[in-house]
Amino acid sequence: MPSFPLDELARRVGGTLLGVRCTVSGAATLETATETDLTLVDGAERLPRLATSRAAAALVPAGTGPLDRPSIEVADVHAAFTAAVLCFRPPRAVRRIGVSAQAVVDPTAVLGTDVDVHPLATIGPEAVLGDGVTIHSGARIGAGCRIGAGTVVHPNAVLEDDTVVGCRCRIHAGAVLGAHGFGYRLAGDHLELSAQLGWVELGDDVEVGAGATIDRGTYGPTTVGRGTKIDNQVMVAHNCRIGRHNMLCSQVGVAGSTSTGDWVVMAGQVGVRDHVHIGDKAVLGARSGVSCDVAAGATVLGEPAIDLRERKLQLAAISKLPEMRRQLKDLTARIAALAAAAPPAGEREAA
Repeated sequence: MPSFPLDELARRVGGTLLGVRCTVSGAATLETATETDLTLVDGAERLPRLATSRAAAALVPAGTGPLDRPSIEVADVHAAFTAAVLCFRPPRAVRRIGVSAQAVVDPTAVLGTDVDVHPLATIGPEAVLGDGVTIHSGARIGAGCRIGAGTVVHPNAVLEDDTVVGCRCRIHAGAVLGAHGFGYRLAGDHLELSAQLGWVELGDDVEVGAGATIDRGTYGPTTVGRGTKIDNQVMVAHNCRIGRHNMLCSQVGVAGSTSTGDWVVMAGQVGVRDHVHIGDKAVLGARSGVSCDVAAGATVLGEPAIDLRERKLQLAAISKLPEMRRQLKDLTARIAALAAAAPPAGEREAA
């Protein structure tokens, strides 16, 4: 791994060096940094933790001032640290391989220029792959799929028949797009699967995480809007219409026929019932259970999910319940003592 003098690293990340010049040979977090590493401190509240770190130097926000070790002040700590990490661990060169002889490509499939299909990938009949598409080993592209230019499908992902993917998308390992929706009805003495005649359609610049699943629509498409990012192990059910630039974090589950506006955020393990609408820029806090529409711009939390401010008031009240219980017991005891000390009713009337 290469080493860099701090003044050279400061130049590369666009920062200002404070303190003595030294040489570092790596970049690591506060907890894991060694005596030869550069670390990062992304806020004043984390500065005390730097005192216990073994790091040789630190990237810090502009205006922090001199510290107990050399530092590089920058306007954007995370962007600068990313640049520093890339100095020590540059990305591996991507080698174009073309279509592997060990891949299975149907003769009716249409492949653009500079397409890579890795060993053991499968491209089905009448599939269309745009320029610069990469299909990694073990991925399966079903019949009639259309994949836009620059999209990457990672190992063992599955695009079922007729799935449509926009340009520059990333489909991570093990994701499944276009599986049957969970649409059953009672038919006499058994459950009968409803029609599964739709497909899945992703806009440009969509990312689908590892192990995520997006079910095909019943008659038309399940859609995900441009720029939306879907984390690992997220479930989007049939007929959903996910808007643009949404963020669906780990283990979110969205039931069928739900729609969202643009710039919606669903934090980890959010559950959304079927046939509701989540408005533009709404934020659903972690583990929220959403059972009705959420207004644009609202922030909700809890199960059932309610306005964040109201939920905080509820949680504050709940935290006071032990104290309130003690007060109630004390008041009950005082009332009982007063009642015991009071003369009988007949004596009070006589008096």
